[in-house]
Amino acid sequence: MSETFYEDPEFGNEVKNYVKLNPDESSANGKKQQDQMDMDNVTLNIAVTGESGAGKSTFVNSIRGLKEGDDGAAETGVTETTMEAVRYSHPTMPSVYIWDLPGIGTSNFKAKNYLKEVQLDTFDFFIIISSVRFKENDIMLAKAIKKMNKMFYFVRSKIDQDIQAEARKKDFCEEQVLSTIRRNCRENLVVVGNPKVFLISAFDLRKYDFPKLIDSLEGNLSDHKWSALIHSLPAYSVAMIDKKRKALYKTAVAVAAGAATTVIVPIPGFSVCCEIGIMTKYLQKALESFGIDDESIKRLAKRVNKPEDELKSAMKSRFAGGVNEIVVAGMLRTSGMMAAKTIETLSPGIIPLGFSIAFGTTLYLLRQGIKELSEDAKAVLAAAGL
Repeated sequence: MSETFYEDPEFGNEVKNYVKLNPDESSANGKKQQDQMDMDNVTLNIAVTGESGAGKSTFVNSIRGLKEGDDGAAETGVTETTMEAVRYSHPTMPSVYIWDLPGIGTSNFKAKNYLKEVQLDTFDFFIIISSVRFKENDIMLAKAIKKMNKMFYFVRSKIDQDIQAEARKKDFCEEQVLSTIRRNCRENLVVVGNPKVFLISAFDLRKYDFPKLIDSLEGNLSDHKWSALIHSLPAYSVAMIDKKRKALYKTAVAVAAGAATTVIVPIPGFSVCCEIGIMTKYLQKALESFGIDDESIKRLAKRVNKPEDELKSAMKSRFAGGVNEIVVAGMLRTSGMMAAKTIETLSPGIIPLGFSIAFGTTLYLLRQGIKELSEDAKAVLAAAGL
């Protein structure tokens, strides 16, 4: 494939994995991967637990892009507000669930009964949160999770409050405060193998260790669950938008391969068709992943106290008014479509020309749409002052 068309080496390798197959194999593999990578088909269960008052419910809201008072937000408070395991759906990804588990060791949930009452095997991984020190109950829970060969991550919450308190002292050094907190946490957790501890503020996921926590999860989840996680997180930074874009590029290859033999809309000037419906659905999900759909912008505007129209006006792509079949079909008439013509240079001896053009053209359009949406997302983020 032309390096000018697929300039990302990793992306190019992903494409070559499909064009090496015959059309039936490529399409079947693509459809299988498409089903697995479909953001509505992948079920992900994230458990958030820890002692009462640690900020679990605030964290549950934050990683879904919500704050207290929003529709569907978890109730928060200074005392234990979670009386039973509560499953919260993601606003735009109905198969991603964040579970707000009761605080271990409360009067309602004694530590010795906790493991029986909370079905640990339900969850893909666990976030164990503490706002001060990790205690015996946290360690007991981590050991039980480890026995089940499940992943757990220790999160030290409310770091913003610690920094604010320490900032009033003479010779304050933020890096030194963070280092001391990390060291103290690790000392408490030696008995569970000296795991990493991630320092976070649920009110600003850009700061401290939340990005490192997400990076750590990448190697411990299957590709489709990792993709679901990335798309479920709010687009809180340019770095996160880039992660989403990269994940979307990868799954776009599978979507293009799966759609290549089900095309229904002909492209003028090409001996091939494009499946407009599949592309529209995929780009709509990309719009939601980047957090620039109407509901996400409405929540963002409320959060940063700016008019919705001001944030929306930052979007300059063809998708500024939303994703629909008319907009996607319009992509076929742009001069940029000539880049897809390079797909015709694929050797017919490797893969039939009709399939290669359908695959390559669909992929080109998806990649172009993802690129434009990611640029819009960054512009909206800047307009929000984030």
